[in-house]
This record gives sequence, C-alpha cells and structure tokens, in this order.
Amino acid sequence: MTKSVYLVLDMQNALVSEDGPNGKSPLGAQVKERQIVDRTAAAITKARAAGVAIGFVRVAFSPDYTECPASSPVFGPAKANGLFRLGRPGVEIHSRLGRRDGDWLITKHRVSPFYSTDLDAYLRANRIERIFCSGVSTQAVVQATVRDGHDRDYAMVVLEDCCAAHSAEEHRNSIGSLGRFCQVTTSDQVKFAE
Repeated sequence: MTKSVYLVLDMQNALVSEDGPNGKSPLGAQVKERQIVDRTAAAITKARAAGVAIGFVRVAFSPDYTECPASSPVFGPAKANGLFRLGRPGVEIHSRLGRRDGDWLITKHRVSPFYSTDLDAYLRANRIERIFCSGVSTQAVVQATVRDGHDRDYAMVVLEDCCAAHSAEEHRNSIGSLGRFCQVTTSDQVKFAE
C-alpha cells in the first residue's frame, strides 16, 4: 500500500468558523454553502479508518508578527487586524474536525505549507509517497500545496468537495487549473486505502 497523508489545509477558526472574522465574508459563505467543515470531518474519519495519517496545516504568526511580511497583500493586514496570532482561538483547528494527539500540526507563515516549515521533513521521515489534501482557499493554499508537492515528486490528490474559494467561479477555475498536477476526486469517491 502507498504510504499517504491527508493534509487538511487552513481549516482554522479565523477562516472557517461561522462566528470567526471570515464567517460573514464571501469565503465564509462558500464554506457554509458547500458544507466544507462537515464534509472534511467525514473525509478525516474515512482517512483514519484507512490508516492514513492526518496532518493539519494552519497559518499563524508569533505575537509580535516577526514572520509576517508587511508588504504582502495576503498577510500584510494580519498584524493591524490582530489575525492569525499564535495563542489566539483563530489559529486553532475547527473543533468539529476532531484533531487528535499524534496528528501532525504544521504552522506556516506563507501560502505554501512547504515554505520554511517542517512539512517536508515529516513527509520524508514517514516515507509518504501520496498526499491527499483539501481546504480553504482553493486558489491559495490548495493550489500552492498541489504545485509544490508535485514538484517534490509526491502523488497529489485533491478532494474537490472539501475545498472552497471566495466564489464558486474562483473555485472551479482553480480546480480546473490543478488537473495537470494532481488527481481530483471527491470525499465520497476517494479511496484512501489504495
């Protein structure tokens, strides 16, 4: 059996909780409409049953935001708005996803979970060959994970129905552009155990 991990990308309170800062945003509306939290929880349960490792990826910064790039249009406003600060509830993984002791927790400071994190070391140490992934947002962390994973020679699989972007159109376009770099499937159809 191919050794695999399911990376759950940026499914943290600040981005996917209905009462979080993103809850009323266009992305929050898509997360709710597409039932991303519930679908992801079900996919995690299915992956665990197949013996697949679970890795949670989150974006977070030190209390003084040392790692936060002020010039970034994505992360620059974080400090001014008090977002993604370690020690705050917003960086915790959504409680309905059932994070357990032994699950990987990768804290990143950029869009890609491979950039300046321990992710590649975890993957190599565990002899992972295939990465299943999903999360928010499709056009950012999902695309970055797939492309970076592909270029590091991992077999990449995206669970499309567990991803969301700021609009349905943006999600469709992002998934469409990823097809050359990964297998696209759904949480119902995915076969974690192969």
